[in-house]
Formats: sequence, structure tokens, C-alpha cells
Amino acid sequence: MWPTSQYSHKNQKPSNTAKTNEHQNPENLKTLGMTSAISIAGPKPIDIEKTNDLQECLTPFGVFESESEMHHRMEVLGSLHRLVRQWIKDESLRKNMPPSVAETVGGNIYTFGSYRLGVHHRGADIDALCVAPRHIDRSDYFQSFYELLKTQPQVKDLRAVEDAFVPVIKMNFDGIEIDLLFARLALKEIPDSFDLRDDMLLKNLDPKCVRSLNGCRVTDEILRLVPNIDNFRLTLRAIKLWAKRHGIYSNTLGYLGGVSWAMLVARTCQLYPNALPATLVHKFFLVFSQWKWPQPVLLKQPAAVNLGFPVWDPRVNVSDRFHLMPIITPAYPQQNSTFNVSASTRSVIVEEFRLGLAITDEIMLGKCGWERLFEAPHFFSRYKHFIVLLASSARPLDQLQWCGLIESKIRHLIATLERNQHITIAHVNPECYNSVPLSTNNGQPLALPPGTPVPSDVELNEIKKNDKGEVLANVCTMWFIGLVFAKTNVNVDLTYDISTFTQTVHYQAENTNMLREGMTIEARHVRRKQLHQYLSPSLLKRERTASGAKRKLDAPPGAARLAGKKTKRLSESSRDHPNTDQQDDPNAFWATGPWAPGHTHRCSIFNPNPPLRKVDVYYG
Repeated sequence: MWPTSQYSHKNQKPSNTAKTNEHQNPENLKTLGMTSAISIAGPKPIDIEKTNDLQECLTPFGVFESESEMHHRMEVLGSLHRLVRQWIKDESLRKNMPPSVAETVGGNIYTFGSYRLGVHHRGADIDALCVAPRHIDRSDYFQSFYELLKTQPQVKDLRAVEDAFVPVIKMNFDGIEIDLLFARLALKEIPDSFDLRDDMLLKNLDPKCVRSLNGCRVTDEILRLVPNIDNFRLTLRAIKLWAKRHGIYSNTLGYLGGVSWAMLVARTCQLYPNALPATLVHKFFLVFSQWKWPQPVLLKQPAAVNLGFPVWDPRVNVSDRFHLMPIITPAYPQQNSTFNVSASTRSVIVEEFRLGLAITDEIMLGKCGWERLFEAPHFFSRYKHFIVLLASSARPLDQLQWCGLIESKIRHLIATLERNQHITIAHVNPECYNSVPLSTNNGQPLALPPGTPVPSDVELNEIKKNDKGEVLANVCTMWFIGLVFAKTNVNVDLTYDISTFTQTVHYQAENTNMLREGMTIEARHVRRKQLHQYLSPSLLKRERTASGAKRKLDAPPGAARLAGKKTKRLSESSRDHPNTDQQDDPNAFWATGPWAPGHTHRCSIFNPNPPLRKVDVYYG
């Protein structure tokens, strides 16, 4: 038998009777979490009505799976579980273990992340963990188990990332994307219903195993600490959809990832333990629009465990004192899940909290519906100046790795820009835009609508060369960074900032043997009026149409703070204002110098020593 409870999640309706979590004593709801509850009031009829409306609103966005889709996931995980069991048995026999013992050593698959929380959306991948007994080590996992997976007809796109911070095998198993981690416990056998929450299981484990176990331990602890799991799940579905739609869902780029959003929602549930999801969504924005960052968010008192692993503790670790938006995981070893958050991304997130509060205030007053909360963002109408990052390769196969590396480094560029005294906000849009094949557009990038597949002729992976025999880039991906400046009459040269970023990417690619002919990275300064050269007219038209109607809610009252000083809000300075485009301002930022509008700074892997004084510079 495999542990069905780990894999089975139905789309439960929220509990109108405020049924408590099976792990919780109802008498303790007043003090669940680090503080007492703000309110233990139960739902009113209007709360039930608003919650039903919320669930109906979420359905068209594909956040709920059908019964057949959920059943298919369970079948896939069951097959994978049986495969792990058979592999551990075979590996045990190969290591001369008696057959009778090899039959009983066990081994399990545990899920974590959005699937384990019960909030995965249609078509989402599954995060899972393979737990093995002590005689099975990581080299076995990445060798014999990997080879076993290669023989399975259901497995496609198999790849191993053994040298990652958290080693993983990625695969498509019968149509489901799965990221499978590995951990070896210091135990003779792993029973079917084995609980991973015991801190002592981590004793004598290597750091990679501890990090692999951390996902499951954190997810299970979050579920244990919320007062009502069904209400938590529907609320989290709503908040995750809102965060994705508003461009603030990306741990890699310095926003918040899935576990961070889950912990914020869990904390809201603790503060309002008997509230329904509609009320919880509203209270979520109320609480975190007023949160005194960098005061940390904690779901419980940190465990007094000392097994030698580093934990987040600003009293001991000086570097922890500089974290801007700490949200601390509830399982030992406690970590800050928002380590990547920067001053700019925090400012953007807090602004979105305020906007969310303004919208949900109107929803609760009956002035608008839930659809308003999930309307698409209007990033390109907010700013007058952008940096466009363009990653290009000769083939799609190369582009996948190249884009992954560049995206992982963009937050470092944001940090560099923030240190520039003339820049108050550097707002990166987490949406990356695939371009039409460069060969079909005179070598110039033009974004396809988000979600549009790359045309099939690019997928042929043909290498194209120019007359000199140089490999030409044909596949291109773009990221956009909106900029807000402190003044409008100063010339700014960002050559050094960009060259530092491109050199970092170059050296990382070189050290990992990733570089291929045709790989380039470019950074271009673009005004809003020039965006049509990169984006489809339909996208820009949608933004122009919506931005006027949304002006009032896009600029809620109050002043944002950035890096300890007052700055202009996102709704000021570089936002759209009638008849005040900087393009006609002779004192505008980019009037002269090597970073004037339209100039390009390009990193080519074959020119590591650039002539820094030229306008069209090739950086290494």
C-alpha cells in the first residue's frame, strides 16, 4: 500500500460551519500562532455569499482540477511510488542484503509544495521527495534509479541536476511534470505511514538531505498550523492567482514564491480563525498592507533545536538583520523564504497590497465583483523608461538553459540599479516574452503574446551562419524592467551597472560549460513610445485602454518608502500622466551619453574585454 493521503486532494468547498483543523484544539484557536487572534467572530450570511461568489470567480481561471485529472495524478504518483519501492528492493539485493530483509526496508514518495497543500492548478507540476533507508545513497539515486527511469515508457524529458543546491531529477511522467528530490534517512527501513516531522530525523544527515526534506516538513507544518484547512486552501488559491496576475509571484526574481504566499495566508487564517475565504482575502490585504517590515512573519515560536544546521536568527547572524521582508519557515531549520527580496521588489509588493486592499474594500461593500481583483496588470503603462534584456541563442535547446541562467541573475542587476543614487525603483516584470524567430524579422526581436508557442520552424534546431561563418542567434527571449528616477534633469550612465551584470552571466556560463556559439545577452534602454518595436499592438492597446479606467485604484494614498528614505510612489514620476511625456523634455534623464534611448549594450561570449567608451558596446 502507498500512502493515499499524501496524494489525494479533492476540491473541497469552504466550511461554513468553521470546522477546525483536525490537528487543532478549538479552545486554542484564540492563541494559534505567535499572537492571539484579532477576531474569532464566525461568518455572517453575507460572508457565505461573498465566498460562493469568490469560488465561482476562480473557476474560469483553471485553478481547480477535474475529478479525472486528480485521479490521473494519483495514478502517476502511485506508479512512481511502486517504481521507487522496486528500485530500493533491487538495490538492496545488489548490496547483498538478504531477500527477506530487502522486502521490508520500504521507501516512500512524499509530496510537498502546492500539490501537498491542495492548491495546485490545472496542469501544474508536482514537487515530490523520494525517501530511502540508510543503505541507499544519493549516487545510487542519480545512477541506478535514473537509469531505471530511462527505461520507463511513461517517462519523457528526463534530466538530472545532481550539482544543484537541492539535487533533483526532473521528468514528465505520463503527462505530469515532476520534480523529484532525494533524501536518505539514518534508519534501517522506511514504513508506509512514516512521519517526517520529527526534528531528530535530521540528526547526522548531510545538508543536501536536510534541504531536500525541508519542503515536506515545511508544507506539513503549515497545514498543521492553520485553523481550518479548507478555508485556508480556497483563500490561498485566490491569493496565488492574484499574485501571478499582478506580476509579483517569482522567488527567482525577488518577489515571493509559493511557500511564502502560503505562510502569509496561513498567518491571516491564524489571526481570523473562524472567518470564511472571502473575509480572509480581505483581511490578508488589510494585515499585510499595514505590516511593519522588516518585522518577520512567523507561524510559531522557533523550535529550540540545535543539530548544528544554520537557522534564521538576526540576534546571532548579522546578515539576517539586513533581510527586508522576512517570512520564516515553521520547521527546523528555520529559514527566511524571501531572502531574494530587494528594496524595489518589496516596494512593488507593498504597493500591490495597498491596491488589493482598495479593491477588496469595494468588493466587500458590493461596489464591484471579484473579477476586479484578478484583472490583468498594466505594467507597461506605469513607466516611461525601461531596460529591455534580450537573451538570444542559435537553437531552442540552447535557449532553455541560457534563459534559466540569465533569469537567475536578474535580481542581482536589480540590486545594482537600486544602489544607483538616481534610481528609486527598478521594477522587473516576471513575465518573459518569447520573440518571433529573429530570421523572420530582419534580426529584430518582436514579442509573441504570452503563452504562444515558438513557431515550429525554430524548433528544427538548425544552426544558421552569416557570410563570415559566424553562428547567428535565431531564438530570443525578453524581460522588461521599468525605472523610476529621483530627478528629471540629470544624465545617468548605466554602462558600468550593465557591464557588471553581463560579465557575471558570462563567467557563470563559462564556469558551467554552458556557453554555445550564438548565445548573446543585450540590454537596451527603451522609452514607452518605442515599446511597439518589441511588443504586439494588441498587448499595448489593451494596456492603454485599461490604464485610464484604473488610474484611481492604481494610485492609493500614502507614500512608499524605499531603502529607508521617502521615494516617489509607483503612481508618480514615471507613471502615465496626460500630456507630460518626458520624450519632449530636453532635460530628461537620457538626453545624452552612452545610455541615450535606443542604444544597445550587448554581451557576446566571444568578446570578454569590451571597449567601454563606445556607444554600441560588446561586453563579456
